[in-house]
This record gives sequence, structure tokens and C-alpha cells, in this order.
Amino acid sequence: MMTLYNNLPSLDLHGEDREYARIVINDFIRDHYQIQSEKIIIIHGIGTGILRKTTQETLRKNKLVKSYKLDFFNPGTTIVELHKRN
Repeated sequence: MMTLYNNLPSLDLHGEDREYARIVINDFIRDHYQIQSEKIIIIHGIGTGILRKTTQETLRKNKLVKSYKLDFFNPGTTIVELHKRN
């Protein structure tokens, strides 16, 4: 499926548990903040919604995250905007 976000760095959480997902999400955010990425993609899938909820909770608590939203065309994906590095 073609999306507008194919060229953005992405993290696929399929098959991961909640605790591991939190760790890798925060690591992914920190790494991409350091290299000054403006936007990243987190693929959590649709399923039961556990990974989507975990992703949103983790993003809400992370100070490096400026905003996030579900991809309108793919609700199994969250688009994350990071703060600019000083």
C-alpha cells in the first residue's frame, strides 16, 4: 500500500509485548531526535488495540514528542512529530 509516509523512518511493533514496545519506542524516538528527524512512523497494527494504546501512552509521556496522530488511511500506524533539537 502506498502512503505519503513511505520515506519516513519506521518502527514495526508487530508481535511485541507491551513492556518491550515501550522500551523500543522510547529508544527509537531518542535516536531519531538525535539525528534530527522531524517525523517518524510507528506501526502497531490494529488487532485488539493493546499495542496502539501502549504506543499512545508512551508517546504522551515522552517529552521529545511534539504531536502524534493515527494515519487516516492506515489506523494500524501512528505518525509522530518530534520537537526540534536545540
